[in-house]
Amino acid sequence: MYELVQMLDNNLIYLDHQVLNDSIIIYVCSKHDEAKCPYCGTASSRIHSTYERSFQDLPIQGKQVNVIIENRKYFCDNTHCLKTTFAEAFECLKPKSKKSNRLMDEIVKVSIEVSSVTASRLLNDGVAKVCKSTVCEILKKNGKNIGQGKRRENMH
Repeated sequence: MYELVQMLDNNLIYLDHQVLNDSIIIYVCSKHDEAKCPYCGTASSRIHSTYERSFQDLPIQGKQVNVIIENRKYFCDNTHCLKTTFAEAFECLKPKSKKSNRLMDEIVKVSIEVSSVTASRLLNDGVAKVCKSTVCEILKKNGKNIGQGKRRENMH
């Protein structure tokens, strides 16, 4: 399981996992002792608090995967920064996202050629729990990049 977590993000440490019916829950934490403030770039090692953050990732052996991160909030020590605290960030996940970047890519890949209802049905059958409105939102957010990619493909 350690290797799988490293493939997700090499800044994560595998802690434990559970297999429950049709899902796998993986518990991880950060291997870093400090983080940079996303607002001003100042590094901090002063921890404000910790909380659990969960997100969906690509399936393993046909089971849906949920990852639970022991996420830290840090104090920003830059007196000129507009924020006093910030949460550590991870490469595999956009801020506030409930799905890993690679799961989002898979959702776009499946959804680009079919309706949101069909995409939702296909994705729910072994990839991740995704409703049709989520498919629409993801396609809207990624629409610019998708459209540019399609135009480039058609020009060649």
